[in-house]
Amino acid sequence: MPGIVLRHDDNFDASYRRFKKQTDRNLIVTEARARRFHETETEKRKKFKIASRKKMLKRLYMMRRYESRL
Repeated sequence: MPGIVLRHDDNFDASYRRFKKQTDRNLIVTEARARRFHETETEKRKKFKIASRKKMLKRLYMMRRYESRL
């Protein structure tokens, strides 16, 4: 669980920024959004396929971009 220790010389903005960084690192917000609605196995598989296809296309794009420079 994220938590910060306030120092005597910290202002609110700096403390809030540190707290947000910790929650982002621990993926708390992402997990809460994922648990908000029930997701069936079919939906999970569909999202996984879309993500893997997107990764593959990105790699292909980067590879072609690199080759065009040669």
